[in-house]
Amino acid sequence: MAGIKDVARLAGVSPATASRALSGNGSVSARARQAVTSAASELGFIGSYHASSLATGRSRNVGVVLPYVNRWYFSTLLEGANAALMDAGYDLTLYDFQGDRYRETVLGDFLLRKRLDGVIAVSLQLNEHEVKQILSAGIPVVGVGGPLPGMATIRTDDPGIGRQATEHLISLGHTRIAHIGGEHEVGRYFKISTGRRVGYEEAMADAGLPLRDAWSLVSDYTLNDAYAQAKHLLANAAERPTAIFAASDEMAAGALLAARDLGLRIPDELSVIGVDGHEMGEVLGLTTIDQFARQQGTRAVDRLLAQLKPGAEPTEPADELVQTRFIVRSSTAAPYIRARSR
Repeated sequence: MAGIKDVARLAGVSPATASRALSGNGSVSARARQAVTSAASELGFIGSYHASSLATGRSRNVGVVLPYVNRWYFSTLLEGANAALMDAGYDLTLYDFQGDRYRETVLGDFLLRKRLDGVIAVSLQLNEHEVKQILSAGIPVVGVGGPLPGMATIRTDDPGIGRQATEHLISLGHTRIAHIGGEHEVGRYFKISTGRRVGYEEAMADAGLPLRDAWSLVSDYTLNDAYAQAKHLLANAAERPTAIFAASDEMAAGALLAARDLGLRIPDELSVIGVDGHEMGEVLGLTTIDQFARQQGTRAVDRLLAQLKPGAEPTEPADELVQTRFIVRSSTAAPYIRARSR
């Protein structure tokens, strides 16, 4: 069986250079790295994970912590993170809280076993004790969804997203605008849904438009539940809004399906806008605000690996605001009555 010295001899480099090239640790020119990987492939060389781990003190394993893995945003972000980690030669260990079921176990035990080089924590609002626990273990952390003291983070401007979506509907002439959002987050998770609701309420107040309790719906971010909520709201013709801002594309899709089943024409009798950039939005003609979920996962990995790079200088953790893109499609237009009167 070929060893590292055989790989180095064939590649024309020293064993130390061959080792650095294959482990990803240390500075190696692109030309030398290519020669080493080609030689390793030709010889069928498989490096020893345990030997590399002992030599470098690194496991080349990154933990990704999610509240749910079966929701589109989280699974799409995970896809981006996984691809970036694989490209960098890292393994990924997934911790799915399943809501709150395993939160204490993961934060109080799994992340502190030092089997990980770093952690990406998605949508988790860590308390002071949890932050100290993780930082004391010497594990670099990148948070996604909101600021975390002492940790690098990336996030979207959720109140700004809510305001932008609502102002789009107002600019079209809508005055009867409903909102479908998630539960009011308390302590455990970043206030993403709450932020979008706040933006909606601020935009409505600035335009002098009424906020009705019956028009502020709480859903669980799934298509089925949003469908049921929207259908109940839209069935009352006397109190029916002319537009709905949903805090996710899946909930927006539920509202579109509810309107269709009630015989409402989109967008003449109801305009709908969502948030995410879900691939089904193009098929449904859904106006949306794309938050580039996959790229959020990639960016989180980039920031984490920058901290793990050998010789990296410690930097002050920064809170990075990621960009979004407004996409107007056929699900939003001026209210039918107003358009007909012109």
